[in-house]
Amino acid sequence: MWVLMPVALAGKLLSPLRQLLSSLWRILVCLFFWLRLTFWWAGTERRQEPRSKEQDKNKEEEEDAFCLPTTPTSVNYHFTRQCNYKCGFCFHTAKTSFVLPLQEAMRGLTMLKEAGMEKINFSGGEPFLHDRGEYLGKLVKFCKEELRLPSVSIVSNGSLIRERWFKNYGEYLDILAISCDSFDEQVNVLIGRGQGKKNHVENLQKLRTWCKNYRVAFKINSVINRFNVEEDMNEQIKVLNPIRWKVFQCLIIEGENSGEDALREAERFVISDEEFERFLDRHKEISCLVPESNQKMKDSYLILDEYMRFLNCRNGRKDPSKSILDVGIEEAIKFSGFDEKMFQKRGGKYVWSKGDLKLDW
Repeated sequence: MWVLMPVALAGKLLSPLRQLLSSLWRILVCLFFWLRLTFWWAGTERRQEPRSKEQDKNKEEEEDAFCLPTTPTSVNYHFTRQCNYKCGFCFHTAKTSFVLPLQEAMRGLTMLKEAGMEKINFSGGEPFLHDRGEYLGKLVKFCKEELRLPSVSIVSNGSLIRERWFKNYGEYLDILAISCDSFDEQVNVLIGRGQGKKNHVENLQKLRTWCKNYRVAFKINSVINRFNVEEDMNEQIKVLNPIRWKVFQCLIIEGENSGEDALREAERFVISDEEFERFLDRHKEISCLVPESNQKMKDSYLILDEYMRFLNCRNGRKDPSKSILDVGIEEAIKFSGFDEKMFQKRGGKYVWSKGDLKLDW
């Protein structure tokens, strides 16, 4: 018994210590699991952060591709790819000779108007080539007289336009844009705008006069490239006094002016962003100048091809949607790649009805 007493006494003395150690152990275990959970959570966040950004990027691209505005406010209809010029940088080349029957084209234009179109721009190819301009004239008249569109415009190289066309259809046209890349006729020939003995610059001056006589707003489009990037066009532009001078940077589109299947090789025409900016700086005093770099131009146009398919240029080529004649506007426009923010940023919507321009005819 006396032997057991020290053991019992020791047990009583060690009991508080065991309780303390047990409590400390529980605290350490809890701390261990808390720290483990904390580090696991931090590690998970670090691992997920790049993935989350990628997901956000993909989500943004998906929204851009599929949450497009359903209102095609301004549409560029390239109803023909055929052209009588051979501009080396052309990014809508003569890959087909197809042109929609007139009634089908009118049906598509009516669908666009019902979907909210306010402005139609007819282009090509050369739009005056098909049926000597009569097909184009009938579309222009239909859009202004029947559809009551606020703005109807044309982009042309001007070589096939006759005064008779203005007499028949000039009253229905708001804006005529003539492509002119140089005021040096030899440069125009190098670019591919030469046509025998015809002088592109002299013809431009004649068209300017016709536009004034028949109350059509006059516009000039110029593509700045390797052959004209050092040119000073200030004096000639001031004399012609267009309502807008659209100045584009030479653009590469795979399958059109670049690549194995392309009909043009535009690489030799390409200029750098810095060269383009220098050209703009040289002409900064021209108040009607509207610059469009490749970044602004590529995704900010709603383009319909000869089959009335929207063309998506986001991947550096023209990927077509299904035709609006087959699937409707709302379905086709989802695949257009249209960047509405850039459209607004580049001034895509402006005073485009000649009734509102208040020009001194």
